[in-house]
Amino acid sequence: HDSVEFLDVFIENIQGQLKTSVFRKPAAEPYILPYTSDHPLHIHSNTIQTALLRGVRLCSDIETFDQERLNIEIALLLNGYPPKFISHHFKQFFKNYNASSIYQDLHAETYQQLHLQLLNESITTDQVPQQLEQQQLGQEINNGCIKTKPKKQIELIIHYRYESGPLKKFSREFRKLWEKHFCYENSSLNNIRLILSTRSNKTLETLLVNKKPRRTLLRNIDPNISTTTMET
Repeated sequence: HDSVEFLDVFIENIQGQLKTSVFRKPAAEPYILPYTSDHPLHIHSNTIQTALLRGVRLCSDIETFDQERLNIEIALLLNGYPPKFISHHFKQFFKNYNASSIYQDLHAETYQQLHLQLLNESITTDQVPQQLEQQQLGQEINNGCIKTKPKKQIELIIHYRYESGPLKKFSREFRKLWEKHFCYENSSLNNIRLILSTRSNKTLETLLVNKKPRRTLLRNIDPNISTTTMET
């Protein structure tokens, strides 16, 4: 049978039947994920959602997708993802599309429906809500019904190291305390926009890597310092 790969799609013609699957370059590492350090949980959940979405779109049958699902699961486990976390987001993905039978029973008919649904979804569909919002905004402006909120002039940016333990809920709890104790009526801090930003923890690789010195150090080398060579 004939086959060809294009970008991340592997296409086969098996006795007149078109079959597609996810293509991975032979030279590429098979189990590398975009994020290996300690990032917020929503980043890791997006990684799972994106991998499953690509798998359903590119795998033309349930058997091929099941193999791709196993590859995704192995990659996540090898990168330290907890099994409960993986299972939860796998189930949540199919639940969002009312297709839980795919994950539980490998239901072929339900998979074909979901495969065609996601395959036919175009990026332009994301632009439809934006166009509707713009139309509604234009109507409100024409009718004089739009109300503008006072713009906050000052930004307070707080950075903190993210951890998957107690600090997982830091942002939510901090905002509650901020609104309770500082954003009362007639408070001078009401015009401040609070921004909480996370910094990922450095991995052992980044700590041990030998980085190039700063340009100022390279430029300000004392010319009087002589270098010695060892003769053998």
